[in-house]
Amino acid sequence: MCRRLLFIRAIGAFILAAILGTSCMDRMFAGRLNAGAESSCDRACLDGLVDQYLDALARNDPSRLPVTATVEFTEDGQRLNLGDGLWNTATGKGTYKFYMEDVQAGQVGFFGTMREANEPIILSLRLKIENHNIAEIETIVVRNVQDAESLEKRGHPDPLFTDTIPPAERASRANLVEIANMYFSGMQLDDGKGDYPFADDCDRVENGTEATNNHTVSTEDAVGAQGNSVDNSPRHRSELTYSAAWGCKEQFQSGLLHFVTRIRDRRFLVVDPERGVVLAFCFFDHAAGKTRTFKIPDGRTITAGPSTPWTWEMSEVFRVEHGKMRRIEAVYHRCPYGMGSGWSSWQDSMSTQARGFSIPTKD
Repeated sequence: MCRRLLFIRAIGAFILAAILGTSCMDRMFAGRLNAGAESSCDRACLDGLVDQYLDALARNDPSRLPVTATVEFTEDGQRLNLGDGLWNTATGKGTYKFYMEDVQAGQVGFFGTMREANEPIILSLRLKIENHNIAEIETIVVRNVQDAESLEKRGHPDPLFTDTIPPAERASRANLVEIANMYFSGMQLDDGKGDYPFADDCDRVENGTEATNNHTVSTEDAVGAQGNSVDNSPRHRSELTYSAAWGCKEQFQSGLLHFVTRIRDRRFLVVDPERGVVLAFCFFDHAAGKTRTFKIPDGRTITAGPSTPWTWEMSEVFRVEHGKMRRIEAVYHRCPYGMGSGWSSWQDSMSTQARGFSIPTKD
């Protein structure tokens, strides 16, 4: 009797495969396996795959990685074969390590340092995991020794990034993305009058340097946003003061970030409600030209920002609590104006809409 039932089931499976086609059956079962794999790769699993990646990179040997047959890889927005780019020149691992996990989506982000030609560099890394294999690899390499040394001097990321938020106080994935996206929308063509959801103790670090509340700099230094020089003539000196000594909200309310003309291709790929962490990749465009001249909140007209068009390729992580941003850390470098990420269509790469968080939740 049992043999007859098994025979009937086998015949049924064969007929179903013939009707649906082999590729359809493969996709159906692969989908089930991927769903199970994503949920089974916990924080330790995701971080372990990052460590495997760094070890293989330091040894210039991508064959050490567990990758899918269709693995995709970018370095600084360029699609490359896995094993090209930094894989040819890395000479060791660094000391700074910052992991960001999204267990539900099977994604993990990482900010850290490496060695290239025995010099320190900064690496921003994102891995997408399927079935415990690496399916996507996105990297940004900052080849600036001073920045890498500054990051290593910090020793470790702000401990707040790994603090657990009580379950009753956790925001939904969508709400976390909404708050983090307000940072980009607030900076784009900033007029100093926007809705800036920063906590009173908000702090931001950029490429290892304190970009806010930095008391080693003077508020009298006329330094433009993101390290760019501004018009410091006597006529304008008193009104153009922008300083890393200011807090997050104070900098935005100055209106001096207006020359960031577009923040696009906003991809929110790691979202962690348990820790209130959101990691985004995007581009900051500076169109220059007429956009350099604008009004600050008190009505005065100033000229500030880059004098030629160029773009920052950004990876930026936010810690959000009670609907406000408390910590921000960024890794970025300069790239050609209007460059794309290698992960988006041209239309999406030009869009300023938030996207990319593909795993919905039932809150």
